[in-house]
Amino acid sequence: MKAVPQNIPDVILFEPRVFGDERGFFFESFNQKQFDEAVGRHIEFVQDNHSRSSQGVLRGLHYQLAPYAQGKLVRVVEGEVFDVAVDLRESSPTFGQWVGAHLSAENKHQLWVPEGFAHGFVVLSESADFLYKTTDFYAPKHERSIRWDDETLAIDWPLSGDVSVSEKDAASPYFADVIAAGDVFNKRDA
Repeated sequence: MKAVPQNIPDVILFEPRVFGDERGFFFESFNQKQFDEAVGRHIEFVQDNHSRSSQGVLRGLHYQLAPYAQGKLVRVVEGEVFDVAVDLRESSPTFGQWVGAHLSAENKHQLWVPEGFAHGFVVLSESADFLYKTTDFYAPKHERSIRWDDETLAIDWPLSGDVSVSEKDAASPYFADVIAAGDVFNKRDA
C-alpha cells in the first residue's frame, strides 16, 4: 500500500495495490503495521461506520473535541465522493487550511484524517457507500461542526447541481465563530 502525504502532511492518502483479472480483484484494505508506519504512531480503531448517501448529499464538516477527538480512516466501496479535511489545530502552520481527495469504489483510495481535523464529503455519483474507522466512540456532547460553505475556508467543492445538507449541518457555525467559541484544538489537546 502506497502512503501519500497530502498538502497538509498529517493527512495521508492510501493507494492500495490491487490484483485483478477477469474474475474480479483482491486488495489488502488495511494493514495495521503499514498504517502505523505511515502515520508515525500506533493507532487503535474502536468503531467502524457505514453511510449511504444520494448524489449531491454533503455531510460535514464534523469533528469531536478532546478528549473524544476522532481520527478517521475513510473510504468508498460504491460510488464516488469528494472528501475534505480541515486543520483545526491552532498551533499548526496549516491551521484553517483544507485538503480534498476523490475517493471511489474504482480507485479504492483511503484517506487518513487525524484527530484535530474537521471532516466532510459530497457525493458525486448517483449514490455512494462510505465506510470509515474511528479512533474514538461517538460522543454527542463533544460533537461540533463548521459550515461547509464558509467563505473563510473557501473549500473548492466540485458541485454540479443542488446540494443537500441536513438541518443540523445547515445550522452549523462559521469558522470565525468556532474559533471565538474556543471549539478548536490547542497544544494541550495533542
